Amino acid sequence: MLDTVYDKVQIDYFHNPVADGQGDYPAQLKEIFDVQACKRAVTEISQWPSYRATELLSLDGLAKELGIAGIYYKDESTRFGLGSFKSLGGAYEVLCLLQQQISKRVGQQVNFASIRNGSYAELVKEITVISATDGNHGRSVAWGARLFGCQCVIYIHAEVSAGRQTAMEELGAEVVRIAGNYDDSVVEAAKRADDNGWFIVSDTSYEGYTDLPRHVMAGYTVMANEISAQLPADIQLTHTFVQGGVGGLAGAMCGYLWQTLGGKRPRFVIVEPDRADCLFQSARNGEPTVVKVVEESVMAGMSCGKVSFLAWQILSCGTNDFMTIPDELIAPAMRSLADGCYASRPVIAGESAVAGVSALIAACSDPELKEALQLNESSQVLLYGTEGATDPEIYRTLVGRSADEVAATMPVANEDKSC
Repeated sequence: MLDTVYDKVQIDYFHNPVADGQGDYPAQLKEIFDVQACKRAVTEISQWPSYRATELLSLDGLAKELGIAGIYYKDESTRFGLGSFKSLGGAYEVLCLLQQQISKRVGQQVNFASIRNGSYAELVKEITVISATDGNHGRSVAWGARLFGCQCVIYIHAEVSAGRQTAMEELGAEVVRIAGNYDDSVVEAAKRADDNGWFIVSDTSYEGYTDLPRHVMAGYTVMANEISAQLPADIQLTHTFVQGGVGGLAGAMCGYLWQTLGGKRPRFVIVEPDRADCLFQSARNGEPTVVKVVEESVMAGMSCGKVSFLAWQILSCGTNDFMTIPDELIAPAMRSLADGCYASRPVIAGESAVAGVSALIAACSDPELKEALQLNESSQVLLYGTEGATDPEIYRTLVGRSADEVAATMPVANEDKSC
């Protein structure tokens, strides 16, 4: 049974008329994000140690309760042992930065493989990458720095949990905590990079910093490439609910689906915390709008006040609908997934992972919103389970059990399983 909290909360919704009637992916957007860059990322990342496709689960139990045809959940809780889709972006961005810099220093183009196999190890050690993070992107950057052999500094803000800080430090990163919020940490990291000749590897983009974030977005599309192979052949997606944040994930998924499916792409819905709704406000105002995050959301990875410059150019015309949800919806969704209520097995889903699940349930609990989104008995919905228990203590607090305890209730996994 669905938690009664869904009947009591306020959901803000905005339909974006700019996206109505959009056909094929506009030519001008290919300069920002194109499918060839995605293919290069897939080719490279699939060669990394311990790579394997994450599972695409069918949430049949939830679909039945909501009265829709199907729900597919991309479970990123096992990705590269880091437990988050972010490991696809930050680490790949580090590798692209190293390729650029080593090529300049040796006076010829070097390839990814030569960096991976240590051919330029001494030069790589001289390079320091720096980033600001709410947790998962920084962990990916730190992992990539360790994997490829460069130095790493990570800036975090006051509300990033101690557990996420420790996870980055265990990967060899120097972690600096500052007062303020995520956007403040981005500014401080940029200052320190300028002072020391270090290289920013950010998952957001802004005027003057757009090249490397393209690689982050391309890395994320490994998920989309896997999903296209995992979906049953007779399923045509009608909707996809995607987490907001700065917009990097959403921009990557929107751009990929738009390029590969054209006018047949699914209805694209962005979900944000109501405490950090920069994409929602930008859509409503018709231009990028900065939101001051007064109180951090429990959805830590999405608690951002400023949109990514690159992502917004795709999302402003490619997103059909924007939704905001309150924090009250998060713990119930995490518990229901952990209890195995929605799928054929329990699912370990972190705070940001359940944003799409929560928004979909909330939408289907409101007849007017359900009709506005055209959700019905024929709908086939894709959701992104963006993280597992990336902070074990927060997960235990919200779910009432540890991730290990939840995992102990699962059947033996079959690595080749798909929906």
